[in-house]
Amino acid sequence: MGPDLKRLIDQLGKEKGIDRGIIVEALETAVLTAAKKKMGQDLDLEAAYNDDIGEVEVFQFKTVVNEVLHPDTQISLEEARASLDEGAELGDSLGMKIETNTFGRIGVQAAKQIIIQKVKDAERDIVYEEFKDRKGDLANGSVQRFEGGNIIVNLGRAEGIIPTSEQINRETFKRGERIRAYILDVKRISKGPQIILSRTHPSFIKCLFELEVPEISEGFIEIVNVAREPGYRSKIAVRTKDRDIDPVGACVGMRGSRVQGVVQELRGEKIDIVPYADNPVSYVCSALSPAKVDRVFIDEEGRSIEVVVPDDQLSLAIGKNGQNVRLAARLTGWKIDVKSGSSVDEQQAEAINSLQQIPGVDATSAEILFNQGFKTIPMIASADPEVLGAALKVTTEKAASWIAQASRFDDTESETENEDSGGGEKDEVPAE
Repeated sequence: MGPDLKRLIDQLGKEKGIDRGIIVEALETAVLTAAKKKMGQDLDLEAAYNDDIGEVEVFQFKTVVNEVLHPDTQISLEEARASLDEGAELGDSLGMKIETNTFGRIGVQAAKQIIIQKVKDAERDIVYEEFKDRKGDLANGSVQRFEGGNIIVNLGRAEGIIPTSEQINRETFKRGERIRAYILDVKRISKGPQIILSRTHPSFIKCLFELEVPEISEGFIEIVNVAREPGYRSKIAVRTKDRDIDPVGACVGMRGSRVQGVVQELRGEKIDIVPYADNPVSYVCSALSPAKVDRVFIDEEGRSIEVVVPDDQLSLAIGKNGQNVRLAARLTGWKIDVKSGSSVDEQQAEAINSLQQIPGVDATSAEILFNQGFKTIPMIASADPEVLGAALKVTTEKAASWIAQASRFDDTESETENEDSGGGEKDEVPAE
């Protein structure tokens, strides 16, 4: 039994990666449980592994007393000095080794179950410790099985789960197929660590680009933000502090080799890579790629931007079911309203014609008023004479007379015109 037990301990330690001390402690607990089951729960027993002989020794302890009332836990002073220790004194606790082979088959089986449970607990702890700091990393594995729509992934020493909510709708996998996913969370539950995986998380794309683009993993290029509609289209914004590096070109790769590596992993999901810019106009125009932008009206206070594109670019800018503009807004954090050039020109012409209803305001003055931000009659009616005069380079008296004339118009009609002309709260900025 000795060499066999030593070999078993060493084998468990190597195969399961479990600390030798944990296995020894499990053995001692198991043998002690079996001994108490066979000999009695009230006995004072201890189990200790003796590495020299490769055996778990069990000792029964008895207290030295004058008069023995409980033979199972007490021993007389006379008997103790005669059979155990010549120097025994009253109150001493003396141990006697007992034969472990007397426990029987039932006791050994109980010991085996405790060892198995201890080993499982230790394995779970090891797996949890291994994965708890890997949240936000990529995991590689193979599809093991399917449970209620969830994909169970074999990660080697552990299992991961991709819930239906973290799966891309159009993707299908077969059992045994290799799969890569983002480690979303690691939870400690009674059955062992639960590793939640995702293929829809925006950071999944970040991790994939880190694999494909050395400049990202080395810190020369930063992915500022990702906007994603999994399985369909994603936009990523990149920047660098190194003027010698083109962040977009580096992510695309020669002939698109790098971005294609990510697209293939995502099974055809389209990816737009845009340069990040501190200037919101430049950033929004880039984010609307591949559409070209003509003009931009910006409302910084409301963090909204009205983008004017050529008529033939309108559907491209908006995208199928509004996807392109929706992703651009999510990427930049700005509200984006896309309009065609012809519709904006028509609205501008209507607004200028409306302004000419004010006595004394001709077509030229109306156009100047519009371009200076005074786009509706109510806006002129509420303007300051000095500000209006300075904007149009006319006297304060003339500006005041226009304001008085504008005030005579019906407020309700003016409000309607205000809505038709787009509100006029934005500043026009040329697209870059």
